[in-house]
Amino acid sequence: MKARDLLALALILVTSALPVGAQPKRDDPVQAEQRKLQETQNQLKQEREKAAEARRRETSLLAEIEDTERRLAQKQRDVARLDDRIKRAQAEVAALRGDITRLESYRSEQEEFLARRLRTIYKIHAQGAVLPVILSGESPVQRAATIKHLGSLAALDARMIQEYRVTSDRLADRKEREEARRNELASLRAEAKKEQAEVDREAAKRRQLLAKVRDERAYHERMVGELSEAARRLEAFIRDLQAKQRRVAKAPPPTDGAPPRVGFGTLRGRLPWPTEGRIVAAFGPQVHPRFGTKTFRNGIDIEAQEGTEVNAVYAGNVVYTGWFKGYGNLIILDHGNDYFTLYAHIADILVKEADEVRQGHRIGTVGDTGSLTGPSLYFEVRYQSKPQDPAEWLRQRG
Repeated sequence: MKARDLLALALILVTSALPVGAQPKRDDPVQAEQRKLQETQNQLKQEREKAAEARRRETSLLAEIEDTERRLAQKQRDVARLDDRIKRAQAEVAALRGDITRLESYRSEQEEFLARRLRTIYKIHAQGAVLPVILSGESPVQRAATIKHLGSLAALDARMIQEYRVTSDRLADRKEREEARRNELASLRAEAKKEQAEVDREAAKRRQLLAKVRDERAYHERMVGELSEAARRLEAFIRDLQAKQRRVAKAPPPTDGAPPRVGFGTLRGRLPWPTEGRIVAAFGPQVHPRFGTKTFRNGIDIEAQEGTEVNAVYAGNVVYTGWFKGYGNLIILDHGNDYFTLYAHIADILVKEADEVRQGHRIGTVGDTGSLTGPSLYFEVRYQSKPQDPAEWLRQRG
């Protein structure tokens, strides 16, 4: 039987085995809709999971900039340490080179002296004149004196030879140490070059991020939101500091009355400037000239060269030093009677928490940590954690 006939017979047998009137079962419409709904729900779940993962991967602009700044600052410190080591190694090489020059000169003098002595001794021995000289004395006393004199010369020769050996050993030691220091110096220079390349890369990353914040609306708006949140965190942080200081001093809770006209409060318009420079960003509401975003600035930016001194505007206690997100290196001083001053974007912090400072005390240097516009000092005056216009507190410049 052919294969085609066998297939036809099998189909007949299967069909005959079905009950009369039985038809292939079709999908239930309700079940089909349930399957479609389940598939849609699974797709939505997957999309939500993808979105959540994307949010987790999305790094805060402030965090990204600050991480870059921290790495940059660490690399700059590493380069500075390497520079110090290079300078010390160079000084050691120079000192060793000076020792080598002096020892070579001294050894040359010793060699010249020993050469003369050897020539003299050679001539005496060549002429066989040593014994006649000893025996030619007129008396035993003279012969003894001659022998003693020859002995002294021999001892001098032996001492000069020993000194020559010591000089040679010292010279070899200095040359060996000089070579080691020169090798170390070459290694340090190579390491410093590598670290400087890392500094340049981190600085380039920071510039690229700041350029995006400056030039792209999406980045700018994200940054505005993050800085606003940072300002709220700072205000809450100062409220906590104020409450802590009150508990320590066992002072009564603050009132909403007029600020006290004592201490810091008597110096409105008469405080010294915290650094040399000019105000480039004022206190109060701000409108971005390009994107039109509205923000409120709680302090002022004083443009100054990096490394310029930052001084306390009034006597007080240091209640915080360290990194604060959105502000970089930050110093907070408590001046009593609920008055605080804040100094941000600091390069080097020169005080520590619990220090007492006087007016004009050097507390840090100007930097650009946390700054989006370059080296400057961000300065705030607060009363009961609320910001005041610092320009109204600083004395007018002529």
